[in-house]
Amino acid sequence: MSNPPSPTERAARQREVVQALSACVPSHALLWQAEDTVPYECDGLTAYRQRPLVVCLPETEEQVQAVLRTCHRLNVPVVARGAGTGLSGGAMPHALGVTLSLAKFNRILRVDPASRTATVQCGVRNLAISEAAAAHGLYYAPDPSSQIACTIGGNVAENSGGVHCLKYGLTVHNVLRVRGYTMAGEPVVFGSHALDTPGLDLLAAVIGSEGMLAVATEITVRLIPKPQLARCIMASFDDVRKAGDAVAAVIAAGIIPAGLEMMDKPMTAAVEDFVKAGYDLTAEAILLCESDGTPEEVEEEIQRMSEVLRGAGATAISVSQSEEERLRFWSGRKNAFPASGRISPDYMCMDSTIPRKRLADILLAIAEMEKKYGLRCVNVFHAGDGNLHPLILFDANDPDQLHRCELFGADILETSVAMGGTVTGEHGVGVEKLNSMCTQFTAEENAQMAALKQAFDPAGLLNPGKVVPTLHRCAEYGKMLVRGGRIAHPDLPRF
Repeated sequence: MSNPPSPTERAARQREVVQALSACVPSHALLWQAEDTVPYECDGLTAYRQRPLVVCLPETEEQVQAVLRTCHRLNVPVVARGAGTGLSGGAMPHALGVTLSLAKFNRILRVDPASRTATVQCGVRNLAISEAAAAHGLYYAPDPSSQIACTIGGNVAENSGGVHCLKYGLTVHNVLRVRGYTMAGEPVVFGSHALDTPGLDLLAAVIGSEGMLAVATEITVRLIPKPQLARCIMASFDDVRKAGDAVAAVIAAGIIPAGLEMMDKPMTAAVEDFVKAGYDLTAEAILLCESDGTPEEVEEEIQRMSEVLRGAGATAISVSQSEEERLRFWSGRKNAFPASGRISPDYMCMDSTIPRKRLADILLAIAEMEKKYGLRCVNVFHAGDGNLHPLILFDANDPDQLHRCELFGADILETSVAMGGTVTGEHGVGVEKLNSMCTQFTAEENAQMAALKQAFDPAGLLNPGKVVPTLHRCAEYGKMLVRGGRIAHPDLPRF
């Protein structure tokens, strides 16, 4: 990367950008003093930080368009930001760029029970959609653990999932239309309110693009009827391999649970101490298996799943007998991340996927990596679709621990790829997984992704340096691997 600018150069650029943007937004919508911009220096991946040149908080779409046009004219990078709950550094600022906070775009524009859709601004919280639709007996299915805080715009950027994504799909399966602006300020629409849309179908391309193709301002989502009943099984296993095999057995039996999650023993201990969910602390792993639908459907499915789980070696099975108990079972899983924060100064949450049949293999491999890198790791999985969330515990104040944590995380990702998986499921690449993209994809494949980016943003100003590594970076990474080393993370300037 090029050398960071001097303080004098940075200050001059900052004055230029602030003066230009003052014609686009009110003065209170611009932040550039250090004490005002520090809260924006990272997202949920706190290990890497960068203070932005300017933070802009527009209040109307006209202001968003004007800001983008101005930054495009001045050749200033722009990083769109929602609630900042992302875990891969996707919203980390650019040192000489504008952080475009869309927090004020928080209105639910309409809920249409007839078409079972909701149209909302990008800054609306995930859970707020379901709360608004509840009066009509509807809800929005994707439910990330951060749903009380994360925004639908961020969900679109990362293609977020949640504990119920096995049955109801990820964001990409539940969004019908995205409207926004390119880096040049050109209005764009992806998808349609109808069943089909003319021209190229680029909706799936923009969902999961991590703010690199366009800035989304308005999203239309699909709503589904709330089930009449939901019940949850908590199954204990005395061996992680039995638990992993049980996941595959449930799916092989033709059952698609509403949710199918797995936690290892260290994670259950952490969350039980935090929320008192009633977890079995003697188990090496527990599964949470939910069924929803009519009372008759739920009764039959719970019985079938219980039989499969017992046959797979479950040592104990508890079935929720009330809605309160079901929510208590899930409270532990939903609070896995904050519970981990109580037992460690910092954690890095990985996000790879593997074939379901390899769940036990990856857990055992991670246990060996704990010894190799001298760090603890607690594990929670979207087991039904093989999406892993190992949380590596470390102290970011210790540079050696941070370095070992980076190596540990990269090892998990590369092992997942070797097992037939991918480097990310729902958290995105951001800055965290750039090296691992070089592991999974060839230079030609990365070039194709870069070409799509260039088609939307020829100047490369939207969220630059994220998601898709440069060909030079992949070449350097390959040389490091040959020498037995590693590029630990992007060479991010700090001010």
